[in-house]
Amino acid sequence: MRAWRGFLTAASTVVDRLGREMEEETGLPLTWYEVLLYLREAEGGRLRMHELAESLLLSRSAVTRFVDRMEEGGLVRRTDCPDDRRGTFVEATPLGIERFMSAAPVHLRGISEHFAGLIDDGEAAVIASAMERVSRHLA
Repeated sequence: MRAWRGFLTAASTVVDRLGREMEEETGLPLTWYEVLLYLREAEGGRLRMHELAESLLLSRSAVTRFVDRMEEGGLVRRTDCPDDRRGTFVEATPLGIERFMSAAPVHLRGISEHFAGLIDDGEAAVIASAMERVSRHLA
């Protein structure tokens, strides 16, 4: 239980801190940064709505509302899927890419300051291995 509570507390606290810093320093919500990160890492720089929903662990209706707000902010756009008339892709706009690039150093600094800089390489390897095992089990 000590490990479980420590994991929950640390994860929640770090994510809250990263989100607060991101918003204060860049004006970009951490969740929007996360969407832009997934899009940047995706093949072709775009994801289908259901792929984005799975990545964010949100329902399809929730991701639709989420993308609506980001689209209103000019950070993403929807495009039709040529292989599936019902499908829709989400991709970052030039403004979205610019905002992501300017926010990345803030995010990476926060990860270093509030997580990576507090553990050594051996501890990082153990944490990574344990979390990967949990994820595989649940997949």
